[in-house]
Order: sequence, then structure tokens, then C-alpha cells
Amino acid sequence: MAVELAGWLAGSARFRAFADAHRDKIRKKLRGAADAEARRDVRAELRAAHLLLADRRIELAFEAYGSGKVGPDFTVTFRGGRRLNLEVTRLRRAPDAAGSGGQLLAKLRQLPPSVPNVVVVAIEGDSAEALDVAGATRVLRAQADAKDEAFFISRGFEGTRGFYERYLRLGAVLVWCETAIGDARALLWTNRSARIALPERAARACLLCLRAG
Repeated sequence: MAVELAGWLAGSARFRAFADAHRDKIRKKLRGAADAEARRDVRAELRAAHLLLADRRIELAFEAYGSGKVGPDFTVTFRGGRRLNLEVTRLRRAPDAAGSGGQLLAKLRQLPPSVPNVVVVAIEGDSAEALDVAGATRVLRAQADAKDEAFFISRGFEGTRGFYERYLRLGAVLVWCETAIGDARALLWTNRSARIALPERAARACLLCLRAG
């Protein structure tokens, strides 16, 4: 990872400036990554930042809500206009609707109100299509509609009402498969129930950045 990170820094002045501005936070994350899987999680965040900063229309803030606090990894400002939050997570298992739904649940608790939020899910394999986000959200909504209060309470929500409050903060999910080719590297699923509409041009720019990696 050190060699790879050095290559990103050497090849991108914008990423180098980003890493320099946030070096303390990045070092803290790397020191806290106790095993190979945790280091790969941090790598996914840094690689996403590297790809997003290839687009000069994008300004990127790292942990704008405070280091160590519950909040998204990145805040994107597109062309100096509206902001959106990006939370990066990595699946450590083969994608499936049930398991992926649990991953999304964990990230919903980190989404603040008043700003559009996107969760980036990094997966391995041949295509981003391997993760059925629509299916995963249907599973979660079906459990909420069935009033399965115990399920959501056990996962840190105030029952089904708490789940829906957080779910409506989710503007979209970007599935990112770095090992895929072309458009199969990244797909965008939009939550049409979200309270705040996602800025389409900004979301499209992020999608294209992840596809370009």
C-alpha cells in the first residue's frame, strides 16, 4: 500500500495537496488499521479521494464533521455550488442483498440531515452489477413495513421510525468495483424517497471519476 500511495501522490498534485492538508487524519487512520482488512478499508477511502480529485470541478473535504465523530468521510463541492456528502465503505464478503443491507444500515447512522448523502460501496469482482442495491433496500423496507422493531433496535435505531428517518437522508448509493472494466466499474442507484434531491451533475461527475480509475 505504501508503494501504491506514493504513486498516487507523485501522479496527482491535487491529491498530494489533499493528503498534505489532512496528513494527521490520514496517519491516524492508518495507525488505527490493525489488520489487512482494515488497511484495505482505508485504502478504499484514499483511492476514492484520489479518483475524485482527478476532476478539477470537485473540491473535497475530509471528515468535515470532525475526526473521530459520526459523520461521512468526504464532503464534495461541485463547481463551488451545492455540497453532497460521500461515505465510503467496503464489503468484506461476496455481495448479496441481505448482507449488503446490513452494511447500508450501519452507514445510515452516519448520514447528517440538510445535505444530500451518497454511500459509496466498494466491492470486489468483475462488475458493480454484482451488488443489487435495489434488492438490499427492498429487504430493509419490507422489514420496516412489517414493523420488525426488534430488528432495527438491535442495530442501533429507534425502531422502524428511526430507520425511516435515516433512510430518507440517503440520496444514492454508488457501487464501485475497481477491478472491473469500463462502465461496469461503477453504478449509481438513486433513492427516490430521499428528502433532499441529489444534485444530478455532481453525482454524475462522481460516478464518472470512479469509472475512470
